[in-house]
Amino acid sequence: MISAPLRAATLVFLLLVGIPLLSTCSGSDQVLYVQALVNDAPTYAGQEITVDGAYVWRPGDPTLSVLALGVSTLDSGLDAQPLGETIWLEGFPAEVTNDLHRPGDSVYGFVRVSGTFETGGGFGPTGDFQHQLTVTAAQSIEQVRLVEQRIDNRPLGEGKVDFRELQRNPQAYNGQTITTQGYYFWNSIIYVLAEGIATEENGSSPRPLGEPIWMEGFPPDQSALLNVGPNNSFVWGLVEVTGRFETGGSFGKDGAYQSLFTVESATVLEQTRMQ
Repeated sequence: MISAPLRAATLVFLLLVGIPLLSTCSGSDQVLYVQALVNDAPTYAGQEITVDGAYVWRPGDPTLSVLALGVSTLDSGLDAQPLGETIWLEGFPAEVTNDLHRPGDSVYGFVRVSGTFETGGGFGPTGDFQHQLTVTAAQSIEQVRLVEQRIDNRPLGEGKVDFRELQRNPQAYNGQTITTQGYYFWNSIIYVLAEGIATEENGSSPRPLGEPIWMEGFPPDQSALLNVGPNNSFVWGLVEVTGRFETGGSFGKDGAYQSLFTVESATVLEQTRMQ
């Protein structure tokens, strides 16, 4: 069994290193950073300002959308948590998030945000935030570049089903025992078979591509032969699996997956272990 991932706060260092560079403007073009803003919040109340910080968005009830001094995450990049005093962001533009870290359960990264600043409490969906910035413009300070790996188009051999065919025509294979190939992905939250994997350039924050199939019963001894993240925070790699395929919806985490693959046997096709 893969052990639980440990928490790391690596993004804090990046923001602290950048602070001297982010606050060098002056006059009407001054760019603040989060700590300076919250330390002197009354001075900027009601003003149009520009501030640099770590954006953190997490879905939930209620949703979190804030600007912070930094971020801590698990080694897998999951469970992003804002650090320090936070500012609620009202109206952060969704298109900016395309350039940020997106490990699967959140969005986070360093941004420059302009808007009207307010302080005094009562902000956010539950009124728990002391400060709010109503966003008029935003841009990413860092741009996350992704490296993608996908299954190729070569024939799999007689009696095997191409993963993309399985996705196009799932009802034709419902209830059958089949063999297919795809990218297995595990991060302690989801267990899926996908047509590909995207990682950041340094190999971090892997995420499945396309419409994954929920997977159960993948053998742990085969997991050890795949790409394994720091502190066993994720596992992924190209595999061939045989098992029972079912479709019809409501499988896996939160019933969000249309299909389920219950593994009977698995073979790793690319053996690459990452520490």
